[in-house]
Amino acid sequence: MKDRYESPLSSRYASPFMLQLFSQQKRISTWRRLWVALARAEHKLGLPVTAEQVAALEAHIDDIDFEMARKRELEVRHDVMAHVYTYGQVAPEAAGIIHLGATSCYVTDNADMIIYKEGLEYIRKELLQVIERLADFAYKYKDMPTLGYTHYQPAQLVTVGKRASLWLQDFMSDLEELDFVISTMKLLGCRGTTGTEASFMELYGGDEAKIDEMNKMIAEEFGFEKCFTVSGQTYPRKFDSRILNVLSAIAQSAYRMAGDMRLLQHDRQMEEPFEKNQIGSSAMAYKRNPMRSERICSLSRYLIADAANPAMTASTQWLERSLDDSANRRISMPEGFLCADAILRLVSNVTDGIVVNDKVIAKTVEEYMPFMATENLMMEATKRGASRQDVHEIIRQCSMEATKEMKQGLPCRLLEMLAEYDEIPMTLAEMEDVLAPEKYTGRCPQQVERIVAEAKAIVAAGERLDDGGIEIL
Repeated sequence: MKDRYESPLSSRYASPFMLQLFSQQKRISTWRRLWVALARAEHKLGLPVTAEQVAALEAHIDDIDFEMARKRELEVRHDVMAHVYTYGQVAPEAAGIIHLGATSCYVTDNADMIIYKEGLEYIRKELLQVIERLADFAYKYKDMPTLGYTHYQPAQLVTVGKRASLWLQDFMSDLEELDFVISTMKLLGCRGTTGTEASFMELYGGDEAKIDEMNKMIAEEFGFEKCFTVSGQTYPRKFDSRILNVLSAIAQSAYRMAGDMRLLQHDRQMEEPFEKNQIGSSAMAYKRNPMRSERICSLSRYLIADAANPAMTASTQWLERSLDDSANRRISMPEGFLCADAILRLVSNVTDGIVVNDKVIAKTVEEYMPFMATENLMMEATKRGASRQDVHEIIRQCSMEATKEMKQGLPCRLLEMLAEYDEIPMTLAEMEDVLAPEKYTGRCPQQVERIVAEAKAIVAAGERLDDGGIEIL
């Protein structure tokens, strides 16, 4: 409906998969799957739940009457009970045993964790795609010298691939953290109103082994190895914070890469993809703005800030639970996932088509190469009998003078200046022989080869997206 507010994350940025994952259809059908799992376990463990009732619930997992549920919630002011009622209308023979022994968090919290796990596994595939594309790019340009920067001031040479390997390593670090979060995910299970399982002690006549088996059966049905050892009414909200922290970490890496791309595009050394009919500015037709990288930075700031929400929620859980987490989590958690998804889609798009302007890079290297070579020149002059301290002072003075001229728009004359000093026993031609850029990149190629090999092994062992290109606005 175009006359109602719609989140840009859903209308512009997030993937169809993530939008479906956090849809009401997915959420409530997962509630129903949990009710089925509970009924099935209770039937197998001897409670008065029949196989026919379980089958009736199984037959109506996806046919959800949202309008009936909405009207019922207006009457009872309780969303879970509204859906218990609605489920019972399509499976009347099982209406009396739906939610037996459970409290609302049985479906709300367990469903959230199920959905979050699925979301993180999808994020992992997207992250692997980014890692693969960055690894390919880094390897392709592992030998190409480029000017390095510290404090965004010219520094020693690196290579284009080595710089990309810094971005790659950040995302690989995020993958390690993401794998840890996924590996430690647990379900709440069915624990009762304050986490004591008192209702099931009553239902199972004090048989604790049956309660443990019930929770084990439910967890395994949804692909979880364990439930939390103890809980209040909810699962520990610190886990929400753990989830958004890793999504924030991905945003931090994406922001760093996109920020570097924006700097390099300003210098015309590298550019993000630019479509044939793309318009850079409504007024300045010549513009090629780094709009994807800017959007990555913009969305990353939002996600980094969003990570504060579950941190505050986790710290303000009163005793066994407080409902002030509910409204916040309904917004902050799904939007955190949608935002991370949007960021990785953009990063994948950018890394799939980075443009390297090699002639601009070579020209920049050539301009600053005399400064890069001064340490080698000093060593060579010392070998030929010059005083290291005298040569250092001459180089310092000449460098300041050459820089002053360059700030006035003149070409770099550093080598010509140095060649005029008898204290430096080298001719201009001999100095120019020292200027081959590949002599000044250290172990950049070997470092890139090493991290690319690590990245390729990780990618080969996992499942990445293979969508033939990501379509974004």
